[in-house]
Amino acid sequence: MAGDRGRVHCCIAGGGPAGMMLGLLLARAGVSVLVLEKHADFLRDFRGDTIHPSTLEVMHELGLLDSLLRLPHQEVRELTAQIGDVAVPIADFTHLPTRCRFLAFMPQWDFLDFLARQAARYPTFRLQMQAEVTGLLEESGRVAGVQAVSRNGPIAIRADLVVAADGRHSAVREKAGLPVTELGAPMDVLWFRLPRAPDDTGQTMGRFELGQIFIMINRGEYWQCGYVIPKGQFDEIRAAGLESFRQRVARLAPFAKGQAGELRAWDDVKLLTVQVDRVSRWYRPGLLCIGDAAHAMSPIGGVGINLAIQDAVAAANVLAASLCERRVTVHHLHQVQRRRQLPTRLTQRIQVVIQNRVIKSVLGSTRPLKPPLALRLIGIIPLLRRIPAWLVGIGIRPEHVKSPVAPVATVDRCRS
Repeated sequence: MAGDRGRVHCCIAGGGPAGMMLGLLLARAGVSVLVLEKHADFLRDFRGDTIHPSTLEVMHELGLLDSLLRLPHQEVRELTAQIGDVAVPIADFTHLPTRCRFLAFMPQWDFLDFLARQAARYPTFRLQMQAEVTGLLEESGRVAGVQAVSRNGPIAIRADLVVAADGRHSAVREKAGLPVTELGAPMDVLWFRLPRAPDDTGQTMGRFELGQIFIMINRGEYWQCGYVIPKGQFDEIRAAGLESFRQRVARLAPFAKGQAGELRAWDDVKLLTVQVDRVSRWYRPGLLCIGDAAHAMSPIGGVGINLAIQDAVAAANVLAASLCERRVTVHHLHQVQRRRQLPTRLTQRIQVVIQNRVIKSVLGSTRPLKPPLALRLIGIIPLLRRIPAWLVGIGIRPEHVKSPVAPVATVDRCRS
């Protein structure tokens, strides 16, 4: 028999960006919230490290921006693509109508640790590590809590609302029986690190060559690199040997030729299997999906984290007061989906078009590449660089914090 851990207003499965931000916002509003994270810590290599201007705006609205930016990070104000022999500036973030006009690159574990510390200041917040949801509790057709396995054995948590924020392979979503629609992706990405020499270029950039795409993100002491490959080709690349792969990298980034030798084993190279999908309905009575559990994004633009944060802000705006009063209905859950569905679907549509018309074309190219007309115009007319900067940095219909800050009396009432 699972140990009973009592009742909370909201139980969140998954301590990623969506889950931790929602936990922070709900606790700030006086809602009793428990976040269950299956790992012992947040330390995962090659998770998305991009914090977008609209996310930084949310942190400003919470009064946390200055503290966040004291953590080690890099700031990128422009993005450039190398297409064949031509360097094309494609995005300029310095004109965005936000407090921070740059992309911040920060290890995701530092960002999540920061959110956890801020949430822990509120008495209604709990974070339990090494606790993995294995099943749902149901009553009269409504999700009423979760079953989980913790380091101390099985537990059961009853909740007025269960939130699936456990990523693109969401176990909670599967247990809830919410079907997923695959949108497809023609590529996968190999992620790895290379040391960064003092005289290396400082630019974060993408390089498009004959049949190859290579991304290099300046992380200060090292480059975080993404080598884009046709979907399913990793086994073929491995079979050709690590030295062959090092030579590919050296050809794409000649200044990093010496550093490519630091790839000493295939364990240094991580495969990101790209998938783009979504659920048609984000909820069931008593359960809501957000972030990748509701819509897995392509890595194009690195916007997945930003959309997950936006989902959390919208969910807190809609649900905080109702959760505190224990009167969350399907109507409230539908409001969250209605608010966030358009931005996520439009963003996915843009990503799929880029995947199919640009990425797939480049990976299958047999002739030297030249910048298409649209990119040539962006390179020539600086004003046009604000469009991709807006789409990446702010996104479609960004959210702002409207959830309440609970006074002490409200916190005491909500905890009861």
